[in-house]
Amino acid sequence: MNFQEKPYQVCSKGIWDTSIPGITFDGDGVSNYCRFQELMMDTYPRGDKGRADWEALVARMKVKGRGRSYDCIVGVSGGVDSSYLLVLMKKYGLRPLAVNLDNGFNSKIAVQNLYKVTKALDIDLETYVIDYEEVTDLLYAYMRAGIPWIDSPTDGAIKAVMYKIALKENVKFIVRGNDFRSEGKQPKEWTSGADVIHIHKKFGRGVCLKTYPKLSIPKIIYAGVFRRIRDIRPYYYLSYKKQDARKMLQEQFGWQDYGGHHHENLFTKFVMSYWLPRKFGIDKRRINLSAQVLSGAMTRDSALTQVEKPFGVEEEIAALKNYVLKKLDINEDEFKEIWDAPNKKAADFPANDRYIYGAIKYAKPLIDQIYAFVPMSVMAHDFFKKEQN
Repeated sequence: MNFQEKPYQVCSKGIWDTSIPGITFDGDGVSNYCRFQELMMDTYPRGDKGRADWEALVARMKVKGRGRSYDCIVGVSGGVDSSYLLVLMKKYGLRPLAVNLDNGFNSKIAVQNLYKVTKALDIDLETYVIDYEEVTDLLYAYMRAGIPWIDSPTDGAIKAVMYKIALKENVKFIVRGNDFRSEGKQPKEWTSGADVIHIHKKFGRGVCLKTYPKLSIPKIIYAGVFRRIRDIRPYYYLSYKKQDARKMLQEQFGWQDYGGHHHENLFTKFVMSYWLPRKFGIDKRRINLSAQVLSGAMTRDSALTQVEKPFGVEEEIAALKNYVLKKLDINEDEFKEIWDAPNKKAADFPANDRYIYGAIKYAKPLIDQIYAFVPMSVMAHDFFKKEQN
């Protein structure tokens, strides 16, 4: 798989470049990814408008939470975004239930951060643990499939657990710390995951999935339409600077830094610092840093400098790789076989994504009942499709 088929070019306003599939540039050197990021920022402005929109959502959460134990479910990982999100929930007088997924790869620092923040804020924490053999068999299967985003089973499980617990607790709002201004829009070619059942059946070692949480499209529709559960992203509306949040968490809670973006989970860290860049030539930092340049969190020159730095100390990355292989029970010979096999795309396998994207124009009334905002993936689908026509 070769994503770099055009003469090399870097966006004049961010650091999106020709390694990104589907990227185009206008006469001023501005990329379509940059224009989409600007569209997101215009659609969800911060300042007075964003604060008013958020406060309206807070009022709705408090009304719907009457007579219940919690106003909302907050997905937490021990990272900056979700830890600070708990601080915001308390600031606005909400009663959150913090929910964490344990897939066996959470770093000790991230787990300690979770306990420190929830204890200090007097927030209940519920941890959903997936059976270790199931997790390792799933991740092994995705690695065997040879697609870029082999952490897809974790992403799916996190979303499934949020809905599972919201349904169980009869809570009407799921709150997540996604922030497009610091994360940007990753191309689906990099982050799409093939169907879990298909990949596991085709490439797994035969472990039965008993505790792994699954979330079907009918279940999402049931939760949104019949149980009135809404998905919310506070950082779409509120002023938020990750650097300031990190400093505050450290000073007030003894929160500790764990390294790069999403490195609170060691398998995710392996995927982003080893699997993606070395096997597929994918550097997701270009997307993250470009978004931060547009939001004013850093300068373009600073982003260009950062992206040239290695993903970490080579000895530490090698140790991380060995740790993952040991956890997945993969010896060096088998890993070499996996590594040398032809790279695949998620689109080479069955996936729900293609059906979802194909039905978007018909499903928008349903989407409005499931989300309190227009999902970035939906906006991106419409934007890039319109651009191609």
